[in-house]
Amino acid sequence: MADEEDGKFKPKNKKKLQEKDLKKMAPQLRSKYLAYEEPSKDVQESQANAAKRLVENKKKLQIKNAPETDEAILEREKHEKLIGQLKAAEARNRLRIMRLRYQSSRAQEINHLIACQPTALKAVRLQALVPAYSDTKDKGDTVEKMDRERIEQLLEDAQGLLTNRIN
Repeated sequence: MADEEDGKFKPKNKKKLQEKDLKKMAPQLRSKYLAYEEPSKDVQESQANAAKRLVENKKKLQIKNAPETDEAILEREKHEKLIGQLKAAEARNRLRIMRLRYQSSRAQEINHLIACQPTALKAVRLQALVPAYSDTKDKGDTVEKMDRERIEQLLEDAQGLLTNRIN
């Protein structure tokens, strides 16, 4: 009744039933009977494979959840910093392209407005007032030396003697 194998007790059924008797049994009784029988080779192989998969998954999780080394942390931080720099460069490039596209379309629209003016005088006047491309470069100080001295004299005149007109 009790078969000692590897020092473990394995319960077994008292009597061995044939296949036709097993099929005649109610499902609950059949499951109770089969619970104490040796599983078939297919079931044993499946159980062994499942146990192997569980061991492999446990090893993978241990490797995955292992604390990172300092070198790995430094390498990851360098990689993240590089990714951030690349994203910033891409954003700057997108802004530059959008700015160029806007300036180009604005210049085309202004040129079209100038071309649509009814007279040449109005076209020249519009072109002088609204340039197609704005000069964003800093031209520096455009005031000449003589003009600068005159401006400074006018600013220093607190009483307004240089600008007041007497009738």
